[in-house]
Amino acid sequence: MPQQRELIKGSTDHLLLVLIGQRPMYGYRIIKELENRSQGYFRFKEGTLYPALHRMEKAGLIMGKWELSPTGRQRRYYHITPKGERLLAMERSQWHDFLAAMRLVVGPTSA
Repeated sequence: MPQQRELIKGSTDHLLLVLIGQRPMYGYRIIKELENRSQGYFRFKEGTLYPALHRMEKAGLIMGKWELSPTGRQRRYYHITPKGERLLAMERSQWHDFLAAMRLVVGPTSA
């Protein structure tokens, strides 16, 4: 479904900021969290995720740090930056407005 891919592509950064803004996460955990929370709708592959994370890191929205996981493995955890928090707050407001308008148009009709 090309249209579905385009919708996801346009939402990737926002989805990642939401998750990383809730708590620092490493790549594989992000993939699993997106899949679980969306009940399988979002199935990111590493080839999609890591370029997005690197782009966002370069833009100063997130910061990656090597840390020990609870299991003792070194993993690169991504943390949201103040710039990322500001962008997330702005985007969240825009999404709420967009969803409200969509519901008005797409929602149940009274006939």
